[in-house]
Amino acid sequence: MADTRSPLSSQFRPSAEPGGSRPGGPADGGPRQVRQARLRLVQIEPWSVMKAAFLLSVAIAIVTVVAVGIVWGVLGAAGLWDSVNSIVQDSIGDNSSTPFEIQKYLGTSRVLGFTMIVAVADIVLITAIATLGAFLYNLAATLVGGVEVTFAEDK
Repeated sequence: MADTRSPLSSQFRPSAEPGGSRPGGPADGGPRQVRQARLRLVQIEPWSVMKAAFLLSVAIAIVTVVAVGIVWGVLGAAGLWDSVNSIVQDSIGDNSSTPFEIQKYLGTSRVLGFTMIVAVADIVLITAIATLGAFLYNLAATLVGGVEVTFAEDK
């Protein structure tokens, strides 16, 4: 009786061996050929770059604000502000007036507010620069043909 299976169906059938090697591989004695695909990246869609850059920059902004808040809280818990107040008071040498307090100048709300302003500016700048980069890449790709990439299958 003739075998009615196509030659390709038996090639990609999983083997029953514990190693899971395919027919035609090193277990059969034959060298396994690595498939390769050569592709060129000729255009990047600026709208998708803008959306992705916006989301990533919002994530970076959130991480920045949280990190500054944590560092500021740790510095306060470590007693840094009291040490700075005493050093400035000793440097000035004026004991009769009200004591110096750095928290009046560098309070938590002021520092976090400044951090949020910087984070919003970073969101706008990162989004704009990434979108501009996509436009510039598309312009350069029309002149030189894009970036050529070779993909290969793992051995």
